[in-house]
Amino acid sequence: MATWVFSECGLKPLSRIYTMPRSGASFFKNPVKNLRLLDESVKIPMMGSRHWGLRVNVPMSVPSVSEEEEKLERVVGEENRFDPGAAPSFKLSDVRAVIPKHCWVKDPVRSVSYVLRDVLIVFGLAIAASFVNNWVVWPLYWIAQGTMFWALFVLGHDCGHGSFSNDVELNSVVGHILHSSILVPYHGWRISHRTHHQNHGHVENDESWHPLSEKLFNNLDDLTRKFRFTLPFPMLAFPFYLWGRSPGKKGSHYDPNSDLFVPNERKDVITSTVCWTMMAALLVGLNFVMGPVKMLMLYGIPYWIFVMWLDLVTYLHHHGHDEKLPWYRGKEWSYLRGGLTTIDRDYGWINNIHHDIGTHVVHHLFPQIPHYHLIEATEAAKTVFGKYYKEPKKSGPVPFHLLETLWKSFKNDHFVSDIGDVVYYQAHPEIAKTQK
Repeated sequence: MATWVFSECGLKPLSRIYTMPRSGASFFKNPVKNLRLLDESVKIPMMGSRHWGLRVNVPMSVPSVSEEEEKLERVVGEENRFDPGAAPSFKLSDVRAVIPKHCWVKDPVRSVSYVLRDVLIVFGLAIAASFVNNWVVWPLYWIAQGTMFWALFVLGHDCGHGSFSNDVELNSVVGHILHSSILVPYHGWRISHRTHHQNHGHVENDESWHPLSEKLFNNLDDLTRKFRFTLPFPMLAFPFYLWGRSPGKKGSHYDPNSDLFVPNERKDVITSTVCWTMMAALLVGLNFVMGPVKMLMLYGIPYWIFVMWLDLVTYLHHHGHDEKLPWYRGKEWSYLRGGLTTIDRDYGWINNIHHDIGTHVVHHLFPQIPHYHLIEATEAAKTVFGKYYKEPKKSGPVPFHLLETLWKSFKNDHFVSDIGDVVYYQAHPEIAKTQK
């Protein structure tokens, strides 16, 4: 096949050009000076010098196989990267459908048996510690009894959800006995906790351990900021939350006129506040009978151990995952998406003591499921959750690994942006620095 080149008078045959290596340009003899043949891409300048030629581009180097593989791996990795803030492809009804039907069945006899078990242990521990009355035993008693107070709270919490039984009166009676005994207003907390479940994962509407907006964070006074973000103070927050709620929110769990409650709930709140007051009066009376030191050792210190358990567990249900978890506003929020931001935790042999409350994702989505069915329900629901489920790190006999998780979270989870419907916790540099 003839090869042609432009000349001043038109086209004329070009002498045979031999192939050249792809690694660069070659010069060879032909009627056109400075003819460069570098690739099959032809560029013919139409102006300028009378000596026209072929100008061709070629890559100076060819990617190696390893470079191509790395590039492919990056592309595949980006495509497979999971976005926890994206709307799931499944519905709440899909999760409900895979949970076995018997998991929804409430057995009041079984529920009451857990109450009897825990109450007997509480009294047994108190009697044993008083009888031995040894300073080697007392610290062990405080930890054990504080943990049992926390177990009583979880059963009262089930009464508030209605997962204890289908009998509303039974739930109310048992709930008042359990919660009042550890100075928690049953209906006041039950109602605010219901608000938490109905709005979980919503920046403004959530009730428990919800994030502060950046503006609200910046407006906190130094003392409030210190107590909220400096351990161990946040782990002692629950009694103060009951009295005054969280920063940016008003009202009290003891006040029937608080904006926590609607008018037809006021009688319930009054009932619970009266029960709480009666328990507080009983404790004051026992101080005169047994002495304040003995009451501090038997009840006071275990009470604060219980508070630390409650704050630790409830905080870690919504914070401290290795990957940042989203919080929502506006149209981005839904009940399902909010529930999927909660986290399951493993507490070792304490799981059974505090009634598997660490199995929390399914509980948040379906609080009607009794605690003794949560593990089975979770295993079934995981087949639908996929990557939205964060598998908990396995614990040893005692969950010491969660202390590191707690520390890292308080170092990095301080506020969220004032704008945006899908936001993530951000760290304040000064607080992060002091938490090192």
